[in-house]
Amino acid sequence: MLDYKLLHALATVVECGGFERAGDVLGLSQSAVSQRLKALEVRLGQPVLVRHPHLAPTPAGQRLLTHYQQVQLLERDLRGSLPTLDDPAPRLRIAINADSVVTWWAEAIADICQAEGLLLDLVIEDQDVGLKRLRDGDVAACLCATPQPIAGARVYSLGSGRHWLRHDAPFADPCADRQRPVGQHCTGTDSQRPAPLALLAT
Repeated sequence: MLDYKLLHALATVVECGGFERAGDVLGLSQSAVSQRLKALEVRLGQPVLVRHPHLAPTPAGQRLLTHYQQVQLLERDLRGSLPTLDDPAPRLRIAINADSVVTWWAEAIADICQAEGLLLDLVIEDQDVGLKRLRDGDVAACLCATPQPIAGARVYSLGSGRHWLRHDAPFADPCADRQRPVGQHCTGTDSQRPAPLALLAT
């Protein structure tokens, strides 16, 4: 059975980037925070943090953090029936590709995060790598192109968008026997981009 006080200490140390700041947040001394992390490592029989060259969770530590985030989301869902529960803003670690982050992601997710009081930890990865991270338990959700759910996860369609072909080199015009000049951009019929999908661990 996991001691969630120890997981909370681990999550706070990682979020704050150090033991001293984590102690200020938790209302504990730096030594007490360190002791909690040591107790967790003894319980697991392996380290949960790499301290050099910079503070970061080990693979085992990251799996614990992902689990802890999922537990926080489950506890938040109990708020309707158990309103006396504390309800700190839960964090969700998501693997997502860089193109989505710099284009549509922030606008699409902002209202949901604000309404649900949700904080997101974004892991920038290609879609195939993000799916592997979800299978490995390194993230709680990922953005991907596959419609097939993996074991222990649910898949949600996030909608669709349109894109236009742009080119800066000559290419064959499918409607005429000629070449478009360099720098001219195709402004013909746009096409539907496959709907992005989110896989969420359950």
